[in-house]
Amino acid sequence: MAIYAIVEAGGKQYRAEKGTFLLVDRMPEDEGAKVGLRPVMFRSDDATVLEPDELAKVKVEATITGHERGEKIKVFKYKAKKGYRKHQGHRSELTRLEVTEVKMLTRRPAAAKDESAEEKPKAAPKKAAAKKTETAKKAPAKKPAEKKAEAEGKTSAKAAPKKAPAKKQPAKKKESD
Repeated sequence: MAIYAIVEAGGKQYRAEKGTFLLVDRMPEDEGAKVGLRPVMFRSDDATVLEPDELAKVKVEATITGHERGEKIKVFKYKAKKGYRKHQGHRSELTRLEVTEVKMLTRRPAAAKDESAEEKPKAAPKKAAAKKTETAKKAPAKKPAEKKAEAEGKTSAKAAPKKAPAKKQPAKKKESD
């Protein structure tokens, strides 16, 4: 039995064995770049792995061999006796991958560090603590109802109830002589 993994790329799942080629949705990387694929399942002679904790130890690596376009797909919509005909079509943008490595590691790989985090100098902890105390000293935020009442010129927290408009009396008819 061969060692293989089911991987996810572009929202679809593929069976990846060492040396196989996969045709997946277009990836932004250039040709020749190495890409890590996310395993969903791993199968070897010894075991089958499905748990997320154990799948973190699985390494599936592929190399981009080229970018291609898929077959032309034609779409034709038609309604009988109505004169409705619509032609449409498209070609998918695809990437061809060669699977170079499928293996189970003995432990989880180290987390990749962000380059941007290394470049930024860290703020002094004293300044951060000072900011926290300043925000704690500020008065509590006012509720939206209180803000609205202040904007209208009313000082009380509760707005006075509105009176219903008076109903108009029907006009009296004029008496003619």
